[in-house]
Amino acid sequence: MVGDAGAARKGRSHVSHDAGEDHRDLGRERVRAQNDVAAAVPLPASLPRTVLASELRPYRDHVDADELHAAAVRAGLVGVGVDEVLVASGVLDDETATRLLARDLGLPVGAPNLANLPDDPAMAEAVLRTGTLMLGAGSGRPRFVMAARGRIVRRLRRGLKRDAGLASRVELISPAALARRVDAVCAPSFAAAATARLVLSDPLKSASTLRPGRIVGLAAAAIGLPLALLLALAPEMGLLAVQAALSLVFLAWIALRFAGCLYAPPEEPVPALDARSLPVYSLLVPLYHETASLPLLVAALSALDYPPEKLDIKLVVEADDHATRAAIAALELPPHMAEVVIAPVGPRTKPKALEAALPFARGSIVAIYDAEDLPEPDQLRRAVAAFHAGGAKVGCVQARLCIDNGGDSWISAQFAAEYAGQFDVLLPALSALGLPIPLGGTSNHFRRRVLDQVGGWDPYNVTEDADLGIRLARAGWQTRVISSTTFEEAPVTRRAWIGQRTRWLKGWAQTLLVHGRRPRALVRDLGRGGTLALVLLTAGPYAAALVHPLCLALFIADIVRGVAGLPCTHMAEVVTSALTYTTLIAGYAGAAATMTVGLGRRGMRPGWRTIVGIPFYWLLLSVAAWRAVIELIRRPYHWQKTEHGAAHRGGGGGLRSSASAPPQPRPEGVWS
Repeated sequence: MVGDAGAARKGRSHVSHDAGEDHRDLGRERVRAQNDVAAAVPLPASLPRTVLASELRPYRDHVDADELHAAAVRAGLVGVGVDEVLVASGVLDDETATRLLARDLGLPVGAPNLANLPDDPAMAEAVLRTGTLMLGAGSGRPRFVMAARGRIVRRLRRGLKRDAGLASRVELISPAALARRVDAVCAPSFAAAATARLVLSDPLKSASTLRPGRIVGLAAAAIGLPLALLLALAPEMGLLAVQAALSLVFLAWIALRFAGCLYAPPEEPVPALDARSLPVYSLLVPLYHETASLPLLVAALSALDYPPEKLDIKLVVEADDHATRAAIAALELPPHMAEVVIAPVGPRTKPKALEAALPFARGSIVAIYDAEDLPEPDQLRRAVAAFHAGGAKVGCVQARLCIDNGGDSWISAQFAAEYAGQFDVLLPALSALGLPIPLGGTSNHFRRRVLDQVGGWDPYNVTEDADLGIRLARAGWQTRVISSTTFEEAPVTRRAWIGQRTRWLKGWAQTLLVHGRRPRALVRDLGRGGTLALVLLTAGPYAAALVHPLCLALFIADIVRGVAGLPCTHMAEVVTSALTYTTLIAGYAGAAATMTVGLGRRGMRPGWRTIVGIPFYWLLLSVAAWRAVIELIRRPYHWQKTEHGAAHRGGGGGLRSSASAPPQPRPEGVWS
């Protein structure tokens, strides 16, 4: 089944659970190595000596002098506080650093009474963003509980010098402890606000206001009844009309993919950004029943080449997912990783979880990763470079996704080839043309303010990524595709694949229906070309799924009747045969071309079983499409979870860097 891929996988550096344990320490080892070098470097001149001395003073009796010197040097190089370096490197834990700082400032270490935390989600988010909780003033001046780190500590010192009475009204708390307390109290409020946010701000852009059953009924009345009458009165003409309509969309979709094959992405320069200029980066990682994937995920995230002092990773988990929460608790997470617990309020979907966790993200850029993701270490730096190069109108950067277990089964091989065509052929071409991009569900990097502006994720859309990509385009924001890769796991069974593809097709239908219910506004926002691209990208898969069995059945019927290839007797037969053969040939050729070009850009080639299996893969797509139509009517918001952790993965891909476009390939192999 796997051809050369089996040998290729044996040659890869597997990341077992033991290896994952080693890679979890990569971030801290990197900082320690930098500290060893920094110990011989003069103290930075970026801060006045008095400020630097005051930052070092709380820790002199508890931290080795060389380590403290190295932390001061690194703080100057990265543009953060000395305390942030000490915590990120593991020299001090969060609680100890807070206790030492409080003693130096003459402040108590406290904890806000749970009753004092604001119930309003906007106010609670403000507490998280500022690290400051203002308590009731009563008869006097207000009191504060502060989670002070870095620059906030400097401002606090100045405030204490100016106002001698301020010390009696301030208590300190560690940032991690404040976040845990806010989560414990405000999780239901955050979940409720996440559920209602888009519905309240722009109800016609939320899938929750769709009535799919009514839409399908109206479509059946407006299209189905006349079509049924035509089929009854003139069966050949009716069948021809159906086939022509579906084939037109399908062939236009295939033409778009052929066009992508002709576009060669230009090389990207290696990012040359100094650590001081890098922004704080938040990663949201939604998890649900993901104990098997967790060790490898934490290993890959720990290996990211980004200053840990500016990295903010949130493992987003449902409150009732006790197994995953226990697995997280058993891991020794680095200081920049933390759990965010989502309350069971509203739809139980990934976008609801992301939206509810967003208030805990402190970065100006927010990226999404899934449980099975292995991003290349330099991906965050490449995304920052893409934002800088693209200018102020770039609101999102999409990394490329690549399947790394394509040799596990026939279905995973087809999936891997399909993904190569999507992310290495089609999406780079769409990005270059400035067309709307239906985002992949992971490895999208957003400007935080842009997420807030467009209303975040729709909790009711089961392909929230595609919907958000369209809403970004409608609001005037551009999306760039970069060459950095995230390696993912494909389903290894047909049952798992059909379940996942059913959800995707249902979500694409939701997206098309949501944005298509005001056609004039859609054309005004996207333009004619963008609107056409949206229709092709969302309706194209449906047209492929619906027209393929019809054309295949007509072709087989011609073979059975012995008339395949013979001259036609009248015009209807001529047109029907032309559509049938053109659609089959163009469809298969388009799929083969995109997968061959996509895999070729990764140093691989499709095996003969993958090419020959295209018709059977498309028949499975038809099954998923009809299931999606039924679910759209019966269970429009049902989220079918894709199970992870069943694949045999060559984990080395998530632990190396790519240099330029096209993406650096895994070892050569054949997905057969």
